[in-house]
Amino acid sequence: MYIGIDIGTSEVKALLLGPDQQVLGAAGAPLSVSRPHPGHTEQDPADWWAATQDALASLRAVHPEEYAATEAIGLSGQMHGAVLLDAHDRVLLPAILWNDTRSAEECAEMMRELPALSGLAGSLAMPGFTAPKLRWVARHEPAVFRQIAKVLLPKDHVRLMLTGEHVSDLSDASGTLWLDVQRRDWSDELLALTGLARRHMPRLVEGSAASGRLRTDVAQSLGLRPGTVVAGGAGDNAASAVGMGAVQSGQGFLSLGTSGVLFVVTPQYQPNAASATHAFCHAVPGRWHQMSVMLAAASALQWVAHLLGAADAGEVAARAAALSARAREAAPVFLPYLSGERTPHNDARVRGSFHGLDMDTDAARLGYAVMEGVSFGLRDGLAALHAAGSEVSRLSLVGGGARSAFWAQMLASALNVEIVTHGGSAVGGALGAARLGALSVGTPMEWACLPPPIDTVYLPDPAERALLAPRHALFRSLYRRP
Repeated sequence: MYIGIDIGTSEVKALLLGPDQQVLGAAGAPLSVSRPHPGHTEQDPADWWAATQDALASLRAVHPEEYAATEAIGLSGQMHGAVLLDAHDRVLLPAILWNDTRSAEECAEMMRELPALSGLAGSLAMPGFTAPKLRWVARHEPAVFRQIAKVLLPKDHVRLMLTGEHVSDLSDASGTLWLDVQRRDWSDELLALTGLARRHMPRLVEGSAASGRLRTDVAQSLGLRPGTVVAGGAGDNAASAVGMGAVQSGQGFLSLGTSGVLFVVTPQYQPNAASATHAFCHAVPGRWHQMSVMLAAASALQWVAHLLGAADAGEVAARAAALSARAREAAPVFLPYLSGERTPHNDARVRGSFHGLDMDTDAARLGYAVMEGVSFGLRDGLAALHAAGSEVSRLSLVGGGARSAFWAQMLASALNVEIVTHGGSAVGGALGAARLGALSVGTPMEWACLPPPIDTVYLPDPAERALLAPRHALFRSLYRRP
């Protein structure tokens, strides 16, 4: 048995995987996000640990015997977050999250000071990444900065609670801007940009390798065996790829979660930062990947559902799906830049908007506009990946948005690729983490990383593509770089 734990932005998910790769059960515990100032997003790392314990307790209650037989644990998590620890592992500030945009000025400074940054790190300096956050802390919280002994990523803080070890994996570390991605090691040159050194960084392991073992007291509290292996794990995107079996060149997935991600596996390091894509290490040895990222995806639908007073995002999606083609053509056009944007604009200050509101605009049309706008943003991200040299004809759809068949079909038409969904796709990161746990105790990759069975295939629809084409042209024309 293997457990996968995914430290998301809105929820911690835990999944129990059997030795035959069958998902035996999954559980979740919610998280909240603090926004103390415009552009600031934070969480308390203690909440991740509390939610992890709650999710594991739920798994244990339903599957006590299988849970107790767990051989290894894998970790997945939201990338780029900065957990600042002092010499006694005490948290110095709330964790600064991936969608925090306060460090735009620091990014510009880093690019000016080290023009070779993107070639080393596989990406332009962007506010979401970890390194610019630390430069911001050094400038605005110098007393805190002087106390920093270690900087951890979100899932790695949970690992610290489990094992007492400061460790990260290469896929998650790729999103810090401190890693030499081609060499798969920390870069002294990049660290120096933020006044840090290797001593401030966790030890690095491959995602499929053991990173430590459960502490005895923690194992007893969780109802697991002391010494249970904890794998290196992965950032949420690389973990989702492992969960989808995307470990070979040309395989990929689309994550429709809080953020929107297009992920394609590459056989080597292929940076192309000019198109605002990312080239990172994969979670398994000897592989890399290219990625485009938009900062608001399914979260944009949740946002509009809240504004409309709907029960949930699914209710809004159902209303949108019921619209006629004529009503969709008359819907507003939505720019989904609620938290700034990465690919392809790399613009931390851009914000979302509706265009074409009129007296006929209702909740269904607003919901449709949001789903369409997110789809168009992902279409632009796929174009950026094509420009970076990636080719893909099929994408597995994961994340909370994968629950909507209407949205899946829209994405197939908007991106002009085959979209496939899988059972349990909403817990893709947790599944990948569990698989990495299996790999860490010797399970062969050929067996552990098989693609899961396909539930549904969505093919591009010519009529829908014809409807979307002029609306996408308008969408593209509405963005204005400041």
